[in-house]
Amino acid sequence: MDEASLAPAAPRPVPRVLALANQKGGVGKTTTAINLGTALAAIGETVLIIDLDPQGNASTGLGIDRRSRRVSTYDVLTGEIELRAAVLETAVPRLHIAPSTMDLSGLELELAGQRDRAYRLRDAIRRLNGPAEQFERSRNDIDYTYVLIDCPPSLNLITVNAMAASNAILVPLQCEFFALEGLSQLLKTVEQVRTTLNPELSIHGIVLTMFDARNNLSTQVVDDVRQFMGAKVYDTIIPRNVRVSEAPSYGKPVLLYDLKCVGSQAYLRLASEIIQRERSLRLAAA
Repeated sequence: MDEASLAPAAPRPVPRVLALANQKGGVGKTTTAINLGTALAAIGETVLIIDLDPQGNASTGLGIDRRSRRVSTYDVLTGEIELRAAVLETAVPRLHIAPSTMDLSGLELELAGQRDRAYRLRDAIRRLNGPAEQFERSRNDIDYTYVLIDCPPSLNLITVNAMAASNAILVPLQCEFFALEGLSQLLKTVEQVRTTLNPELSIHGIVLTMFDARNNLSTQVVDDVRQFMGAKVYDTIIPRNVRVSEAPSYGKPVLLYDLKCVGSQAYLRLASEIIQRERSLRLAAA
């Protein structure tokens, strides 16, 4: 037996975990999760999207038929299976998804008496890139560099699980009148989770979505949010775009549906900006 065979296996990489959260519905969380994941995969990252919304729109938007969801994130959070066993491939190379089902809507009641109820997802993700001899080799070989969590539009136990499991929160914020009001409540929740469950949690950034340059209100919201949150707001703004809205009905990210449209180009810029922020964070921590 040679020395190489006796050497310990190299540690598998730890993925960066970003939760896409906002308790308001219709702000672009799922659209951003799908298209940001696709854009990150397009520039070489290996990405897992975890669908934690009982409606399962991220799964549908990536072409995962409901009949294909034999196991889901519900089974992961109840402890029935490992996260890796729920993962499905998508049409996008290097992008996978752990789909959700309506079973998730009853999870809070089922876990109410469990002491580790807020850490179910964190523990599952920690095992994701670990030894996995029980899974087939095609899945063993995958080491994710990014995990994106698509949260439900509420601040419930599922969202708390996502925040407890994440390195940082990415907040999609629609350019509309009540945007800052909803943001204030989310920031309070993030601070509560940081204090009680996850001291490393931070706001990675705020992405302004559904921007309409013809609407003076959109421009005013952009100015107000930048004044309130400063450098936390990404430079990239996602415009309101018909092609972005159409793509989910075809089970495709907009980057596959129409790469050249302004929505696709915006998500590619956002992915590059996130990678740049990640490099800056690593340099600051070094």
